[in-house]
Amino acid sequence: MNIINIENTILYEDKYILVCRKEAGFPVQSKRLGTLDMECALRNYLAKKGQEPYVAVVHRLDQPVQGVLVFAKDRKSAAKLSGQMQQGKFEKTYLAYVQGYTEKKEDVLVNEMEKDGKTNTSKVVLKKTSNSKRAELSYKVLKETEKGSLLEISLRTGRHHQIRVQLAHAGLPIFGDAKYNPKCTKEDAEQGISLCAYKLSFLHPVERRKMEFEVMPVGNFPIV
Repeated sequence: MNIINIENTILYEDKYILVCRKEAGFPVQSKRLGTLDMECALRNYLAKKGQEPYVAVVHRLDQPVQGVLVFAKDRKSAAKLSGQMQQGKFEKTYLAYVQGYTEKKEDVLVNEMEKDGKTNTSKVVLKKTSNSKRAELSYKVLKETEKGSLLEISLRTGRHHQIRVQLAHAGLPIFGDAKYNPKCTKEDAEQGISLCAYKLSFLHPVERRKMEFEVMPVGNFPIV
C-alpha cells in the first residue's frame, strides 16, 4: 500500500475522527524505520489536505488481520474514545473461518492467557498466574463448509492475539494463521489469515451519536 491509496481505505471522516478499513498485512503502527503504517499514512494524508496531521491510534488490529478501525484527529476525541474502550462501550465483531467444527453452535470461551514479549506470542494457561489475564469471547457458527466453519465472534476482552489463541486452544484454528494453526499449509499462509474485524460501533466522541460500520472480508472466507 502507498500513501495515495490510503484515501481508498477511508469509510468516514469529519473534524474529529477517521474510520478506515485496514487491509491485511498493513501495520497500524510499526517500530521499523522506513516502514509505512496506517498512522503515518493518515498523517501524510491530512498534511496533504492542509490539516493538522494529528492521528491518535485508539485501538489496533494484528498486522495480518483486516477490518474496521477508528482514529482520532485531536487529543480530546482520542481521550473520549479511549475512555469508551476502557469502559467496554466499543462493540467489535469479527468473522473467522476456522478449520474444524463444533457441536456448540453458540458458546462463550473463557481462558487465562499469558503473553511472551520475546516471541510476540500468547498462550492459554490452565490456571491463573501472576502474568496471566482473563480472556473472554463469544461466538456463533454462521456457516459450515467441507473444510471448516465460519464464525461470528464478539470480543469481551482485548488480549494480545486473543481470538487466534482462544480458537486454536478450542480446536478451531483459523485458516492461514501460520503462528497458531499447526495445520496451516504454505498455500493457506500465502492467502492470509481468515480473520476480519467486520463490524465496529461506538459513540461519536463529540456528537454522542452511535456510529456503526461494516465491511465484508476479502480472501479465504466462504460467502455467508
